[in-house]
Amino acid sequence: MVTAANPLAPLAGRTALVTGSGRNIGRAIALSLAAQGAQVVVNGHSDRAAVDGVVDEIRAQGGKALGVMADVSVDAEVARLVHTGAEHFGSMDIVVSNVGIRRKQPYLQITPEQWDEVMRTNLSAAFYLTRHAIPLMQPRRWGRIVLISGFDGFWGQVTHRAHNITAKAGLHGLSMALAREFGVDGITANTVAPGAIDTVRDWSQYTHQQREQLEKEIPLGRYGTTDELAAACDLLCGDRGGFISGQVIHVNGGHYMY
Repeated sequence: MVTAANPLAPLAGRTALVTGSGRNIGRAIALSLAAQGAQVVVNGHSDRAAVDGVVDEIRAQGGKALGVMADVSVDAEVARLVHTGAEHFGSMDIVVSNVGIRRKQPYLQITPEQWDEVMRTNLSAAFYLTRHAIPLMQPRRWGRIVLISGFDGFWGQVTHRAHNITAKAGLHGLSMALAREFGVDGITANTVAPGAIDTVRDWSQYTHQQREQLEKEIPLGRYGTTDELAAACDLLCGDRGGFISGQVIHVNGGHYMY
């Protein structure tokens, strides 16, 4: 029987929920945690086929996975998501909040409705996720919380994204508060801030020259991969990262430094 002490499956017996895990960074995190032995709840909002595809990939490698569709900007749906996963696998040990939308608008053109949309999706979703997951972690006296932020929240060089920048910075504030309040329960909370990661995305707002220039600005001379981002989450989600809490891990190839 595989146990959590097995170095080949250090997360065996743990249940991980990764929001927004049908593609890109979330998919890589879900697959990597499954490779570490975790039972994974894969989540998406509208693309059921993508979620099912990740579930199938995990199961094909001998892992355990469950796909649950939910809009994480709605508290009631997050409650259903968390409890469905916990009831299916018997626990909820690791949550990774990965959902985010990117809006680009001059500050004075942002409407209250547009501001609220970004806050609900990029910040409130993490609040909903953690407030429902933490009570399930406390009895086991072990838990891992990872909030995926972005360089927008730490680097003052991005224009026309005031709502996104505010939400991303807020995620680190939330992780610090959680680390302080729930450390006594054996729960860690951290923020991972990706830099320029090579994902499938809409690049229409960037010219080819802008993309090339961005790559040149990175000391390593290339974009990061989703697997490299997932590796940082692996550390934070396991026992080896058990003394890391309330921190920001920047995965950006040296593009910006603190």
